[in-house]
Amino acid sequence: MKTSATGADTIETDTPAPNAQHAGGQSALQTELVRQILAAIAQDGTAVGGAVRELPLARRFGVSRTPVRAALRRLEAIGYLSFDAGRGFSLARPIDADAATPGGALPRSAVAELHHAILADRARGLLPAEVSEAQLMPRYGASRGVVRRALMQLSDDGLARRQRGHGWRFTEALDSREAVAESYRFRIVVECAALGEPTYAVDRQALARLREQHEAILRDVDRLDPARWLATNNAFHETVALWSHNRFLIEAVRRQNALRLLGEHAAFQRLSQSRFVQSSREHLEILDAIEKDDRPWAASLLERHLALALRSYADRETRDAAGRAGPAASPPETAQARGSIGVASPERASMISAASRQRSSR
Repeated sequence: MKTSATGADTIETDTPAPNAQHAGGQSALQTELVRQILAAIAQDGTAVGGAVRELPLARRFGVSRTPVRAALRRLEAIGYLSFDAGRGFSLARPIDADAATPGGALPRSAVAELHHAILADRARGLLPAEVSEAQLMPRYGASRGVVRRALMQLSDDGLARRQRGHGWRFTEALDSREAVAESYRFRIVVECAALGEPTYAVDRQALARLREQHEAILRDVDRLDPARWLATNNAFHETVALWSHNRFLIEAVRRQNALRLLGEHAAFQRLSQSRFVQSSREHLEILDAIEKDDRPWAASLLERHLALALRSYADRETRDAAGRAGPAASPPETAQARGSIGVASPERASMISAASRQRSSR
């Protein structure tokens, strides 16, 4: 791999080292790009026959056109893309719901796996606030290039930043009960507002993919892993906002999804299967309302969904605090007890339940 000196570090180019090849002759970068491109196509709602262009993807992922072209050729080889000399690449068939997720049909990405491992270890408190690439390389048995790209992904997510002198520092995001509660209240405002935008337009294929992903979770909830759950959950909230075509609302939702990553990873093991089932069913109810073009009702369901998630978080934190302090400790006041989210109060919840029964009888 070619390198160029930059102070104490080296910057690696797109040319892979001989030992950076995966099965089938793919470099780690190409393997990563295959997944990223497929996820981007699904996220953008590209229809079958729609163009998949090399240059915009290269700009989107901050790489040269050469590895992007190789990744597109790989997607052509496995049947997702077709190529015409006059038109370039286009989407050849719908994207499988779990194709780009761990365990899906695509080759595994070393960068994606390391990104997940660092995220999980940081969430469990196994990594300090400041780390260096040299420290992470032997810990995870990864090359400097893979480590750097994983850290850059975390930087893109807003979860890490490169230190001016040396190393990387993880950002502290949603690291208190107050911050989490503020985040949920912010999300209620923003995500419900997205459903009210006059430019709102649903992509039916993307909606069908979301529905399929959630139904797959309901079928296989006993085998659910954090990466799959987070990807599906984040895709739901981002896509519902994406249909608003309001760039500022979309960016706000994406930023909140990124901030939630560490906390969601840490909380996954403490959540019961019933919580994943309930959340998936709530998502499907919201999609039903959107599909029927009843966006005011979808917004009500979304508001309730987020408020119940906050209540679940507050209750879990209360139980954990009580367990640490012993049975004599007085549990702190929960967000619901304070009434910080109106929809989570018993009166508002009852009103929504009654409204739901009324609508169901139509």
